[in-house]
Amino acid sequence: MKRLARVELRDLHIPCVIGTYAPQDVVPDRHILDLTLTVAASLVYVSADEMAQVFDYDPLIADINRISTSQKYETQEFLMVQIAKACAIYAEIDAVEIFLRKTPVFAGSGSLGVRLTLQPDDMTIIRNNIIT
Repeated sequence: MKRLARVELRDLHIPCVIGTYAPQDVVPDRHILDLTLTVAASLVYVSADEMAQVFDYDPLIADINRISTSQKYETQEFLMVQIAKACAIYAEIDAVEIFLRKTPVFAGSGSLGVRLTLQPDDMTIIRNNIIT
């Protein structure tokens, strides 16, 4: 069985503007991202305490921040695709699960989210179709 490792980012409040709302609609005040990256176990089960041996996720987080603030989005789904493309740039990422949710949804409570899971074959397709 192949060893896997995951890098997990949870509850990241991203500064994005998503959707168009009528005056009576509940407008979310937060968009929250959970991101699970599947990487080679060798990037987590390391032999030394050195950054060169691990996946440096800081540039990806900076990319997500840049993407989320670069424009107004109409849908969570499109923003998620942009985040998936950003993940695909990093060869170390084999697979990804993205969960983006907004809150509140009704009467000051609840969250509503969309989840996207991309396997290694999906990441290869995205990598082959990325326009730089």
